[in-house]
Amino acid sequence: MCQLKLYFLILYVLSIAKMDGQIAVAKEGGNWGLFVAGEPYEIKGVTFGYDSDIAKYEDYCKELSFLGVNTIRTWATGENTMALLDAAHKHGIRVMLGIWMRHGRPGMEDDDRFDYLKDAKGKEEMFRNALKVVNMYKDHPAVLMWGVGNEVYLNTAKDEEKVVYSQLLERVCSAIKKEDVKHPIVSVEAWTFGMDWWQKYVPSLDVYGLNSYGPGANLLAEELQKRGIDKPYIITEFGVTGEWDVNQQKNGVIVAPNDAQKYEAIAKGYPNWIRNKSANLGVFVFHYASGTDFMAPWLFTHYNGMKRPQYWAIREAFTGEQAINKVPEIKRFLLSANALESNVWVPVHLEVKDVEEDSLTISFAYNQRTGSRKRRDQLIVLEHRWNAEAGYEIKLPEVDGPVKVYALVEDSYGNMGIESTGIVVNDEEAKKIKYLVPKVALPFYVYKDGENEPYAASAYMGNYKAMKVVTRCEEDVYSGTAALKIAYNQDHNWYGLGLVDPANVWGDVLGGYDISGAKKFSFWAKASKKNVKVSIGFGLIGKNKPFPDTAKKAIEIKLTTKWKKYTIKTKNLDLSCIRSGFTFFSSSYGSGQDVFIDEVVFE
Repeated sequence: MCQLKLYFLILYVLSIAKMDGQIAVAKEGGNWGLFVAGEPYEIKGVTFGYDSDIAKYEDYCKELSFLGVNTIRTWATGENTMALLDAAHKHGIRVMLGIWMRHGRPGMEDDDRFDYLKDAKGKEEMFRNALKVVNMYKDHPAVLMWGVGNEVYLNTAKDEEKVVYSQLLERVCSAIKKEDVKHPIVSVEAWTFGMDWWQKYVPSLDVYGLNSYGPGANLLAEELQKRGIDKPYIITEFGVTGEWDVNQQKNGVIVAPNDAQKYEAIAKGYPNWIRNKSANLGVFVFHYASGTDFMAPWLFTHYNGMKRPQYWAIREAFTGEQAINKVPEIKRFLLSANALESNVWVPVHLEVKDVEEDSLTISFAYNQRTGSRKRRDQLIVLEHRWNAEAGYEIKLPEVDGPVKVYALVEDSYGNMGIESTGIVVNDEEAKKIKYLVPKVALPFYVYKDGENEPYAASAYMGNYKAMKVVTRCEEDVYSGTAALKIAYNQDHNWYGLGLVDPANVWGDVLGGYDISGAKKFSFWAKASKKNVKVSIGFGLIGKNKPFPDTAKKAIEIKLTTKWKKYTIKTKNLDLSCIRSGFTFFSSSYGSGQDVFIDEVVFE
């Protein structure tokens, strides 16, 4: 009798869902299912990494449809979200819309240090933002569900903080349910790190979002059963085994899965580890994006705009169709097993096969997984040469220690095969470098147009509550599309701003850039009124911190209402680690003021 009642209840829920377009999660015959307007819906998704490329949203959605993708996932919302939802809806794609929750310590996604125990105001801001997002987008037909938070437990240190975060998460989720009855709520965590907390503190969650890579995805259903959790789950990030789970090394470098393994993990892992689980609602493959840094060859669908095996693997997984043109296969890539000196030419043993016999372009790059995050992520082009007798040779870089070397093979169809190996390089001068940060090419722009800048405008000082920073101000620009605006709305007290790397960190974490060789630092500036006194320069963190700026310099100036260029000579300064690329201090007397900054550059 109970089973019969449950059966009719499910039919009732689904009939209501069909009438009003509701998206529902229901269990029938021991299997969990997702239903859109009463019809079964299996998530065949990807995480979406082209948020800022609004001009190509239509092209991306067409490509995703070609790959068999019916859903995309975002981590948060922004100024382009409505345009993305519109483009997705036009092409029959739905969106798991992210609502960002701050991390308790710097993590992979965000250099944040939010204090869940003490920052009551910050928690209220997150709560209000979540409801604002829901009310702004809940009626858009592309929205499938809400994804509240991403790997917050992983990136929060203490259990007492996790309890408070859990309580906030439940408050957010229960409030969303009151505002929106049509969309399920998911929260996302790495592996199983959220399960126990959600089970105990967050009953309002409809679905668990679990980020899992490699064969571990096959174990998630069992992990839920062990805990007695009767909830459906989505694998919210998936791909080949990540670097964090690989133990094998060669010449001091972690051995990455080869291209064939990257393909198989998705094309075969989806039907074997994911789709056949009774509580699973689908998957989001990580990551539909293009990049040129360390993560891109390992997990992205594109490297520098070229299609990777992951791209075609998604198509096979979701449609059963093979690649139209296969990625070149690097069958052998070997370097010397001996440690060698920098700047020497070494032979490369390379064997490549391309099924279609397309014309191929071969290049090489290197990476060192040491130093600051941005240095660890850099892939830097290697000088190489070829002749009929010796084949390919590469010139070893001026670095010291284990180096990961990449062979990149591009075909004429727009595919790229990538394999890597390790080699140890000796360089006595490089060994002396104290702070391992990226070496930049000159001119090096600290601020240009406010997009993808190397430093973050996160160091607020003085009476910062009266200060508003607009990183892309288009109302008054010296050059390009935007300027940096620092607005102060009080008639007294001092205030300041630093553009720093990493964000939200005051010298306790390695960051910044090696700008050695720069002869001058210049910027353009103006103010909303005459004779605004300011101190502008670079360098903020002193030697009392573990990772200071290696140089500090600033000038005192009076700004006018017209754009003017100012210059600081840097020829004799140690610029080997500048983690505060721009500093600004001012005081207000009698009225508020606006300051505009543009074209901040070392050259």
